[in-house]
Amino acid sequence: MISLQQIIKILKQDANFREIIVNDEYYYNSSQQLFFDALSYDSRKTDEKTLFFAKGIHFKRAYLADLNVPFYLSEVDYEVTIPALIVNDVKRAMSLIAQAFYDYPQKKLKTLAITGTKGKTTSAYFAKAILDEMNSGKTALLSTAETTLDGKTFFKSELTTPESLDLMKMMATAVENGMTHLVMEVSSQAYKTKRVYGLDFDVAGFTNFFADHIGKNEHPTMEDYFYCKSQLVEHAAYFVANHEMHHFNLIEQKLEDLGVPCDFYGEGSINVITDSEQFGFVSSGKIAGAFKIRLLGRFNQENALATALMTSHLGARLEHIQKGLQKAIVPGRMELLTAKNGAHLYIDYAHNGISLENLVSVVENHHPGKIMLILGATGNKGESRRKDFGDVIENHPRLDVILTTDDANRESPKAIATEISSYVTRKVDFIEDREKAIKSAISQVSNANDAVIIAGKGTDKFQLYHDERVFYIGDTAAASKYL
Repeated sequence: MISLQQIIKILKQDANFREIIVNDEYYYNSSQQLFFDALSYDSRKTDEKTLFFAKGIHFKRAYLADLNVPFYLSEVDYEVTIPALIVNDVKRAMSLIAQAFYDYPQKKLKTLAITGTKGKTTSAYFAKAILDEMNSGKTALLSTAETTLDGKTFFKSELTTPESLDLMKMMATAVENGMTHLVMEVSSQAYKTKRVYGLDFDVAGFTNFFADHIGKNEHPTMEDYFYCKSQLVEHAAYFVANHEMHHFNLIEQKLEDLGVPCDFYGEGSINVITDSEQFGFVSSGKIAGAFKIRLLGRFNQENALATALMTSHLGARLEHIQKGLQKAIVPGRMELLTAKNGAHLYIDYAHNGISLENLVSVVENHHPGKIMLILGATGNKGESRRKDFGDVIENHPRLDVILTTDDANRESPKAIATEISSYVTRKVDFIEDREKAIKSAISQVSNANDAVIIAGKGTDKFQLYHDERVFYIGDTAAASKYL
């Protein structure tokens, strides 16, 4: 519950208050004793005690016509009979009001936030596994792949970082469920759209930075993409960063200026991988020791080292880190299936150029025979990935490629595939139905030297068509069906 007086105070303190409008009259203060017991930005989920947030460039005055709410909050006076709170930035208002409404649940949890172009989800699952060893399974998780608010029951996530109203409700639920820690991914969009406005974290980490998410519906430039991610530095009590990442110097300078305690890992820092093997690594520095993980590739070892540093600041000891990393399973990340003929199938969420490059390189190192790649690209977002995918295919001539559908949304899967293949000088195939593409690829491998890489969808059991989620069997289920 929250009062109208509390809301006005919060808005004024944030310099985000313009006026109250009641019956076409403007006010700067109100003596009305009014309490709200619900917050909503969905006009279908309101009642007579709901504060409604009118947000989004596509919001229409008609959405307010039949609402029975005591107030709406907006950047625009829609000139309806419902009293209005007018602000300069509705997203900022949503975040701060939600925090107060749910009694600041972030203060009742130890929070660990992770950003980066790739590795966020893997690192999040690594961190949860380590903290679970320390706190007996009392770690909530908000990731691209899945969410758990009780440490045990998982459900599919809608967004990498939820809208602020949903985020605060989830945090409050985690507290009610007895969770002591929360691990969450923080996307660049979370800062661009102010989903985490005014939210601070006990520990945060920046895994890496590469070209991605550039397009008319995401970030207009690489600078904007990096700036949004780098804002996490300003909201962390302790920070871990990859010394090898692009634009590391800015992160280092920012941390120094803000006086944020920090640790770095990778070449050039004291925390480095000194020796590695197929499913493990040895590190030196603050996290010195031998570690086992279930994922192939040095990039996964680096994610493990990063989370070891982050969780150690929250109290995890070396034995917690070692046991957690050895147990950690990451859905849709390097998931391995083996056919009866010995061929390996790798299912991975790799959905940008650098992730695909890393995945292909690891598989090529372990399989000297035939390698099939199943791949698509999303529609209406991340358009720059198509050239990146084409470049990876071109640079790995061993790959036999079948392009297919991957959340084409309002674009033609064939047109997306044609754009990818325009950057490739050899022939690539196209099978629009993703399940049939997987079946075809599996039929073309015959022994343990061969492999199939199924990239992009990971654990998703839907395809996005025209802004609607349509059921899809899922990559793992499809692969298992045709083994």
